[in-house]
Amino acid sequence: MDLIRPTDGASGEDGTARTPDGRRPATARAVAALLLVALAALIPLLGPSVTLDGTGEAAAPGVDGIGLLRALLFGALCVPVGELFVRRLADRLPGVRPERARSWGPYAAGVGFVAALGLASVVATGNLVPHSLAAIDVGGLYASRDGKLALLEVNGFAAAGLCALSARPATQIWPLAAVAVAEALRAHPAPELDPLTGSALTFVHLTCAALWVGGLLYVLRTLSLWGAARDAGVALLGLYARVAAVLLALITATGIWSTLRRMPPDTVLDQLASTAYGRTLLAKVILVAAVAVLALWARLRLRRAADPLTACSPARAEVVALGLVVAVSGLLTALPVPIRWT
Repeated sequence: MDLIRPTDGASGEDGTARTPDGRRPATARAVAALLLVALAALIPLLGPSVTLDGTGEAAAPGVDGIGLLRALLFGALCVPVGELFVRRLADRLPGVRPERARSWGPYAAGVGFVAALGLASVVATGNLVPHSLAAIDVGGLYASRDGKLALLEVNGFAAAGLCALSARPATQIWPLAAVAVAEALRAHPAPELDPLTGSALTFVHLTCAALWVGGLLYVLRTLSLWGAARDAGVALLGLYARVAAVLLALITATGIWSTLRRMPPDTVLDQLASTAYGRTLLAKVILVAAVAVLALWARLRLRRAADPLTACSPARAEVVALGLVVAVSGLLTALPVPIRWT
């Protein structure tokens, strides 16, 4: 991780070594990050049993594993998209120092490839969890719509990884866009009422979320690298905050529209309490609301605090909350689609 290293003898009130600006060293922050990732992974693994309890709904086989794989896939999409986005923002700032945080694109592509491969293996066994390699019908993937979309996601992450390692890493945006399109189409099968509208909404929602989540993560990593270049850091964080406000508006609008397409207005409150999908959606809404509050707090600090970079503290909490949103989103896509009461 591209973090500032601790200096000799620096320590906080709790005795933990810290950097000159009061932050914990890279090792402590890496351990904290791993613990948070493990916590987020528990959401799709344990969530199905909690959300399905008392609903009378039956989940698909392996719903917990599928939810985890989808969460990993979403996270792997967010990281490189956000990096490319913030690099473009930084290039627009006059006089900004040229250093950029090291790209995690190749690692994200590897995680995405493994997750997409696992999801493709489920599709290849008739949406059942494969218990042996012999049960996987790879050729059958070409015979179904879901199979072709699964293969597109696998190939998309493979191509993104190669692009990230090439001399022109910005070209990975094209295979990543293909993954986002495939995921949007997969979420809205042909029998659905007006599937193209649903796919368009999901594509915009997923793209804006990836820019927001991955972008904020990369902004914080870049600010940590820049260190004493406070003016440049404030300028970058301020530019990102302005764009993030637009992204939040688009995410909210597409999320509400998508919800009303699956749950008509007069049934939303009932389904939020009585269906697994509704309960998970409610948890996601609460988390997004918490994220919005943290984003507003960070923006107020950026504008009014004596040291604008104190906005990084709520921004770090915002990244953690956004990670939980990604985990809940993975679980949401694996649960039974709500009943459309009419």
